Amino acid sequence: MSRPDFAAPHWLVQLLRTKPVPVPWNMVVRAALSLAAPLAVAYALGDIAVGALMSTGALPVVLSEAAGTYRYRARRLGGSTVAAAAGYLVGLLTGGMPAWSIPAIVVVAAISALISAAGSNASIAALQMFVFCVLGTAQHTTGLPIGVLFGYFCVGAAWALLVALSTWTVRATSQERTAVAQVYIELAAMLSATDEPTSRVARHQLTTAMSTAYDRLLIARSWLSGRDATYRRLLNRLSAATPAVEASVAMVNAGQRPPDEAIDYLTGVAAAVLAAQPLPTPPEPPEKDVDALVAALYAGLKRIEKGDDRQRRTPVSPLQRVREWAGSLISGPLTWVAALRLTLCVAVAEVVALMVPFERSYWITLTVGVVLKPDFGSVFGRAVLRGLGTVAGVGLGAVVLAIGAHGWLLVVLIAAFAGGVAVGKVRNYGMLGTFVTPLIILQMDLARTGSWPEVLARLVDTVTGCVIVLVVGYLLWPGSRRPQVGGRLADSFDTVATYVRTAMVRTSTSEARLARSRARRAAYRALADLRTAFQQVIVEPSPAGRQAVAWWPVIAGLERVTDAVTEVGVTIGRSTPAPSPADIGLVTDALAELSAAVREQRDPDSMPMPDNPRLAGVVDQLGSTFDAVRGPDLVEQSPLRLMRRFLPYHRRT
Repeated sequence: MSRPDFAAPHWLVQLLRTKPVPVPWNMVVRAALSLAAPLAVAYALGDIAVGALMSTGALPVVLSEAAGTYRYRARRLGGSTVAAAAGYLVGLLTGGMPAWSIPAIVVVAAISALISAAGSNASIAALQMFVFCVLGTAQHTTGLPIGVLFGYFCVGAAWALLVALSTWTVRATSQERTAVAQVYIELAAMLSATDEPTSRVARHQLTTAMSTAYDRLLIARSWLSGRDATYRRLLNRLSAATPAVEASVAMVNAGQRPPDEAIDYLTGVAAAVLAAQPLPTPPEPPEKDVDALVAALYAGLKRIEKGDDRQRRTPVSPLQRVREWAGSLISGPLTWVAALRLTLCVAVAEVVALMVPFERSYWITLTVGVVLKPDFGSVFGRAVLRGLGTVAGVGLGAVVLAIGAHGWLLVVLIAAFAGGVAVGKVRNYGMLGTFVTPLIILQMDLARTGSWPEVLARLVDTVTGCVIVLVVGYLLWPGSRRPQVGGRLADSFDTVATYVRTAMVRTSTSEARLARSRARRAAYRALADLRTAFQQVIVEPSPAGRQAVAWWPVIAGLERVTDAVTEVGVTIGRSTPAPSPADIGLVTDALAELSAAVREQRDPDSMPMPDNPRLAGVVDQLGSTFDAVRGPDLVEQSPLRLMRRFLPYHRRT
């Protein structure tokens, strides 16, 4: 009798999986230099404790570091550093006085949650403000004046910023060039794929590369006349790739492989963009028996050489950004709910910290704030990973204590932990916690190195914080375990329907071509965001996680529908007429029915489909998507039945 196989739960596998991304060696080196250099200099001068204080000031920059252009990184890191310094000063001023520090931390937590709604950079700055407010309250026992502590912090922050941005003057546009070149590399990789699964993964990577490139260029483009020409040229190279991208997606969807010379040309374009050299000459299309998709691809390659003239974008004033953020707060109740949950859990953590028998139990509150960050994904997943990462991190701290690390050995270990933080940020949140834990232990409690109770206290504090999050912020919080993924999927159906209306009409004007390009980017970006949102929910063992797994075939089906629409749109205008408005209406009506079925938690009604041979691929994929939404007969595998079972009342999720 064979022994049965026992597989780990799907949510646990997803939770522990690391992202298969390359090691960011440049970030590793910068992190190690930013955190270890102040320690090394201070130790050489005879006072390593001062180096630890400056290293603490460098930590916000290391934790906020992200890939991107220098302009983007300067704004992100500068904002995070200023916010961290403000929070640290508040912590220093109120530390040692619970009557002041507890209200201050609770207020800062609420403010940080509201600021997070202003965007990615504001979100990371808000997190640093809260984290270093908590750490600042723990510094009152050092005995140094507040002005001295804050001064050391600012020196360390300035040093880390200098390290992060030191090569700006000689490599000002390198990140933008890399982002644009990556689009052409991913495009060549997708066309080189030899099977359907590989090509689909490549298409996802192409979507990510295009979104990243557009984000970096549109955010980072300088308004100084000397730089503006360079950024505009790169943006033109990127936007000119749109026809080739659409034709390539259509060819992959049709199962056709392009000529090798087309792939070689795309690779040559990537190399030319990286080297800031003129583009190679595009290949000529075959003279006889040219397929419509092949002709579209060669026309797209020609367009790359010609470029795409984009007009200068009007900058948005800081006042307008503040108004938009304030408007989002007024109209966005979810932000206030997230702020209320974070504030309540932080208040509970502060009360619990007063009752535990350990001195300086600031890590309880710190853990609650980091795990409950409003826009960082699954609360359950982050709490579990934080706990597991901290256990591993305490193990590393125990090893440091066991070997009696001090002096230069301590400097080397700080550098190693800093490099681990840089890797953990891009690989896995638990890995990040594994290296952050011993790093902060050594920075904040350098004078207590060798104290086993100190390490044990940090372990108990972090586990306590995770328990508070799981109980108060997850198990007891209304709606945390209810499925909340259907609404986002329904919105994606609507976005694809908008793309259908623009992709299946003749584009004879530049305005129409630009509208189709924007609709295509919006559709594929929505699909990419949808995948990310569902991957975050999958790590939960709640009904939301099980429903996300059940919805996964629907997401794949919607992606195939979008690819089929792209295939049709590419060939319009090349001796092939556009589908009739009636046929386009039938396709959009079918997508609208799928969207309504998801929102109303019912099986979709059968819809008439266009009887047009050119739309056969779209119709086939729509039929498969209808079947996926209805699900199989087994109740536990049907996404709509799961939604009705665990969310019995009607609402838009």
